[in-house]
Amino acid sequence: MELPAAVKLVAVSKFHPFEAIEEAYQAGQRIFAESRPQELAAKVKTLEARRVELGDPAYMADIEWHFIGHLQTNKLKMVLPYVSLIQSVDSVRLLEAIDNWGSANNKVLNVLLECFISSDETKQGFSEHEVQDIICGERKYSNIHICGVMGMATYTDDETVVRADFRRLKEISDILQDWIGEGGNINSDCKEISMGMSGDYQIAIEEGSTMIRVGSMIFGERY
Repeated sequence: MELPAAVKLVAVSKFHPFEAIEEAYQAGQRIFAESRPQELAAKVKTLEARRVELGDPAYMADIEWHFIGHLQTNKLKMVLPYVSLIQSVDSVRLLEAIDNWGSANNKVLNVLLECFISSDETKQGFSEHEVQDIICGERKYSNIHICGVMGMATYTDDETVVRADFRRLKEISDILQDWIGEGGNINSDCKEISMGMSGDYQIAIEEGSTMIRVGSMIFGERY
């Protein structure tokens, strides 16, 4: 898989064993995404045990964990200490809970705002107006760093629909850029657009993705 230099590859390692992550890491991959708090915490502990086993505390030291699943507020402590980016912030309640956890633990958390761009009503995420309210509202999130947006296209073989969904997310990102420097809850590096998976990443890149989430093309199918 060849990607433009500006596009980050996030290896979706959920439901795959730690050994598969190790193998991908040895091949050069650095960013891995999990969707269940318990699984993420278990893999972090497995890595810690591996370092002890090898007598090498720096083993896989530059691995980067992302969280991409629905995150419940009562599971924050299983995720936030370990991840460099929460891609799936889909409600103001969750945003506030993450901010409060960051304040209590003296940590600034990197997040993406998950936006609802699909025609699938079962999917979650913010609308364009809700994103604007977060960015421009009176509530200040001192312990949150909003890095950009994330979205999932409609599950369909119709490329026209998928492309339109991705284009909508790019438009929301462009709206955020208009607010940079206006005193809102973002700053100049709020430019990430996480969209595109194994089946549609090429379309996503054409429509402006800076970060694709790929699982099966790296690890194979899950059984």
